[in-house]
Amino acid sequence: MEIYAFISFAVLAIATALGMVLNKNTVNSALMLVLNMVSIAGLYLLLQAQFLALIQIVVYAGAIMVLFLFVIMLLNVDDDEHLFDRFRVKYLIVTLLAVVVFAQILYGIAGVTDLLPELSSDMTTVGTVEAVAEVLYTDYLFAFQITAILLTAAVVGALMIAQFKADPETGEQES
Repeated sequence: MEIYAFISFAVLAIATALGMVLNKNTVNSALMLVLNMVSIAGLYLLLQAQFLALIQIVVYAGAIMVLFLFVIMLLNVDDDEHLFDRFRVKYLIVTLLAVVVFAQILYGIAGVTDLLPELSSDMTTVGTVEAVAEVLYTDYLFAFQITAILLTAAVVGALMIAQFKADPETGEQES
């Protein structure tokens, strides 16, 4: 069963990555990127990294992609092409239902043939928030702090650049 799930997620990741790159519509490319991130989260689940899978969905596929879509929508204000002219919602729903039915068929076959693995007692601690935090704040504490300092400096730099205004006539800076 695990190999079928891996193959399904891998094929979905490759197909959505190719669809994202080859698609001419930027909104459809962003939606393909969301599906790619969901398939990568599925791969994380197969690696028993539940925390990373959840972060992949919530942070990347959720928050960051919403920002990407807002920027794309703002940049394509003059574009008359609408998202739903080419991209039919019914095709998305049918595809998702087909994937769910296919996954249920595979799960049913694996349950009948005893291919599903036994869950070990280590599964309760692997990939949890506590396990990630223990490693992050002990083994990688220095790298974590350096990353926090760099991100803070980047935010301060972005604010400084955003407040910078040049006078269009003279080209000199204004505060």
